[in-house]
Formats: sequence, C-alpha cells, structure tokens
Amino acid sequence: MRLTPGPARDVDLDTLDLFDLDLYTTGDPHPVWDVMRAKAPLHHQVLPDGREFWSVTRHEDVCRVLGDHREFTSERGTTPTHVGIDDPAAGRLLTSTDPPRHTEVRRPLGSKLTARAVKSWEDSIRGTIRRFLQPALDGDTFDLAEAALLLPAMVTGPLLGIPAKDWEELVQLTAMVTAPSDPHFMVGHEAATLAISHHELVNYVTEWVKRRRAAGGEDDTLLAHLMSVSAGGAPLSDEEIALDGYSILLGANVTTPHTVSGTVQALIERPEQFEKAQADPTLIPNLVEEGLRWTSAACNFMRYAVDDIPIAGGTIPARAAVVAWIGSANRDASLFPDPHTFDITRPNAKRHVAFGFGPHFCIGAPLARLTLRIFFEELLQRCGPIELAGEPQHLRSYFIAGMTHLPVVAQKRKTP
Repeated sequence: MRLTPGPARDVDLDTLDLFDLDLYTTGDPHPVWDVMRAKAPLHHQVLPDGREFWSVTRHEDVCRVLGDHREFTSERGTTPTHVGIDDPAAGRLLTSTDPPRHTEVRRPLGSKLTARAVKSWEDSIRGTIRRFLQPALDGDTFDLAEAALLLPAMVTGPLLGIPAKDWEELVQLTAMVTAPSDPHFMVGHEAATLAISHHELVNYVTEWVKRRRAAGGEDDTLLAHLMSVSAGGAPLSDEEIALDGYSILLGANVTTPHTVSGTVQALIERPEQFEKAQADPTLIPNLVEEGLRWTSAACNFMRYAVDDIPIAGGTIPARAAVVAWIGSANRDASLFPDPHTFDITRPNAKRHVAFGFGPHFCIGAPLARLTLRIFFEELLQRCGPIELAGEPQHLRSYFIAGMTHLPVVAQKRKTP
C-alpha cells in the first residue's frame, strides 16, 4: 500500500470496493479514505457473494468501535477474512473474546510484557539488531522488507521460548495467515493457504506444550506462562492454550517488519527528516510514533454490532459486521493536521491507533516500541544516507499494510 498518497481524486462511493486487493497492492487507498471521512464516514458495502459490512474511517469512530465491547463485540471474529462467517474459535481465542474473560486471560500475560518488564531485554535486542543490520552496511543491495520479516522472530523467539531453527517456518506461516492472497505466501489458493497456516500454527503450539510438559522444571518463557493462566476459575484447556499461542505468534510477527520498512522508506524519501533524527537522537522515540502512525501496518480490525448502533451520522444494524479502518483513522486531519506529511516532530503522533484501542490494545506494544526505538537508534548511529535500489513491492492484503521487497543501499556512517 502506498504510504505517500497521490493527488486527490473523485471516488464513486456507490461502487467502491474496499476489499479490492489491487487497491492496496498497486493502488492508493488514502485518497479513497480521505473522501470517505469527508462524505461517508459510515459506509456500507455488499460483497459479490452477498456478505455485507459497514466501515468507519474517522479517528473518533474507530476508537468507539474498538473501545466499547458492549456495543461492538469481538466474540464473532475480529479480522475482515471473517466478515459474515463467525470465527469458530470465538469465545476461546483471546483476540475473539470480550471482557471479562478476555481480561482474565490477558492480564497475567500482559504482566510479562509491561514497559518495565521488557526493559531487561534491551541489551539482548540491541545485539540482535546490530547483527541484523550488519549485512546492510557492506554497501551492497539489501532487501530490507524481505529481511525484516524475520526480525521480530529474532527478537521475540527467546522470549516466547521458540528455538531459532523454527523461526523461518513460523514467520512464513504467520505471513500466510495475514496475507493469504500474496503470491509470496499463497499455497494453491487463498482458502487453502488460510487452512494450512492455521492448522500448522495451532499444531506447532500444541506440540510445543506437550514437549514442555514432558520436560518439566522451571520455564519463564511467555508460552510456558500461558500454560499456567486461568480464566473463570479454571485453567485454560489445551485447545485454548493452542489457540492463544497461535494468536501470540501472529501478534509477534506480522506488523513490526512493515513498520520498520515503511518508516525507513519514509526517511529515504525525506532525507531532511533522516538528518534531523541523526542530529538529535532525542527525536527517535517520536520518530517511532510517527512511523507507527504513518505505516499503520494493521490496516483494520473488525467487530460486530450488538444492537442497532447510531454512529457517524447513520446506524449500524444489530449483528452487522463493522470494519474500523486504522490506516484511515491515523490520517484524520481533525486530529493530525497535514496528515499526509511525515513529520518526526509531530507533537501528538502518539495518539495514533496503530496498536488498536480499548480492551484489545496490542499486548505486545511495549516490546514493539522498544524494538523499534533500538532499531532506529542503531540505524541512525551506524548508517549514512540510505538510497532506494529498486521499486518497492507492496503486500497483497487489505488487512496488513506492508511491503514484500524494499531494496536499499546503505553505507557505514562516517564518524568524525
């Protein structure tokens, strides 16, 4: 998906297809979302097979849909691949569960992922990122987007308890879940890709748990911690552990790579912003927040209306699917003036909803922020100007906004 939009254009809202994969692969959805926020902040679409959904695109409406589980439930599925088809794991899978059960499962996991808790991983993460960047400093073409797919696994693998030999396979499987129509990840066709990746990931966690139980002893990894979680006064079942482990693997792997590559692309295209951050490292935390806003790697989330809900000048009918467009909310000019300008000094960049909003706010956000901060500290300290070495290729997905290829050439920074 293009992150720097082209010029404004007319949009026929009556024929608009927000699930048109070409819009995100080779097209430009931002001018579309601009028109929707201005003229149709509540939009209704019927798919060719008869399924239908409503869309909200303004920041305040996205926050309301994601923030109030009493009006908009997660219990029937939270990703657009489930529009009109209830998620069979709903009520058991953490991401497809409402409070209070959601809170009971989330709280003990979140205690392992607070900003204070992940701070102890800083030295380890820095070492990992230095190793990751080393090949880019040789002066040859380096495909940042392709390489970055593995970066979250390199960072979170030890935290989760996943051995290095499994990282590449799991990264491939999680990409298949979130971009099943992309030719880099598709196996046969979209439905087969989803079925295979879901089965393999759930089976991986199931077998991991069996081996962990057989080994016994102490284990402070996140997946092992999941095995001790209780909800509703009872331990999680093995099926729930497997499903939530699957959800954790997805969350760990699928968005950070695209935030990295999209933010680096923004800096390449705006060398004055690169130079500003390099001259003043105190700007790096805000660079991270602007990068999260700018890339909005999780492009949308879905909920279902519990009752008839008035919102955005219209009404969403009871039990209807509603898609909250994160990528649009983060370019809402009512909150982010001049939203299509990438500005690392933007004063309110942190008000983005790239990590979601409300009860399902990304549990791994502190770790993602730490990883991104360290990445850009190391990049800016070690690299001189970076140049594109070819055309970016965008992910074929309306759910995850990202790139599959971003060839760049970087040189080691000359130190005084």
